[in-house]
Amino acid sequence: MSKKRGRKRSSGELSESCASTLAPDPDNLLGLRIQHTWGDKGNLTTWKGTVLERLTVRNSLYMVKYDGFDCVYGIELFKDERVSNLHVLAEKVVNNKIKVPPGAEELVGRAVEHLFEKEDGEKNEWRGMVLSRAPIMTHWYYITYEKDPVLYMYQLWDDYKAKDLRVLPESENKHLLPADRKPGEETESLVGKQVEYITDNGLKRTGLVIYQVPAKPTVYYIKYDDDFHVHVYDLVKTT
Repeated sequence: MSKKRGRKRSSGELSESCASTLAPDPDNLLGLRIQHTWGDKGNLTTWKGTVLERLTVRNSLYMVKYDGFDCVYGIELFKDERVSNLHVLAEKVVNNKIKVPPGAEELVGRAVEHLFEKEDGEKNEWRGMVLSRAPIMTHWYYITYEKDPVLYMYQLWDDYKAKDLRVLPESENKHLLPADRKPGEETESLVGKQVEYITDNGLKRTGLVIYQVPAKPTVYYIKYDDDFHVHVYDLVKTT
């Protein structure tokens, strides 16, 4: 059963040093393990993770899965002033330790109910949508949740086999999934568009639409200027 850490990181996975490192090349980072220092409000921490994607809509932006986090981050590794001492680690990505069965793709695009065990042993259910198989770490899935629309990554097939992940029937998932397009209907992609969002307390946030989900074309990833989390929205429902 998965333990949901959310946006927090496990201090036990912070690495103070790396035995062997290579100079980073912006054009050859995909699939590599990296480590860097993060400076925020005078505090320095060390981050270690795997580079999953480089966004074509903004080629300075990389999608990274950091050790100790459940969510995926959008980081401008070579432009963000908070990133320093960036190194490529001479270690392999831990991938495909389990054999993913042929039916694994059946989870993509489905509304699900995911059971988590919290640190205190309490269990709770999160409803969400499986967006795709993750790149590079292909035994993981991208998923987002109704009460926290941020891009997460989990090994969902393990949870599905353990009955900790339930695919919701259509009668229960209409509020989670966007309506399917009619045959032949095409919508203009919003990738690359600037967006504004007004929070409940009146704060205006600006960002960029960075990706369109193939399984659900009205669903997009948004990277806000003031946040390195990747947010997931059905932009047809929210406009």
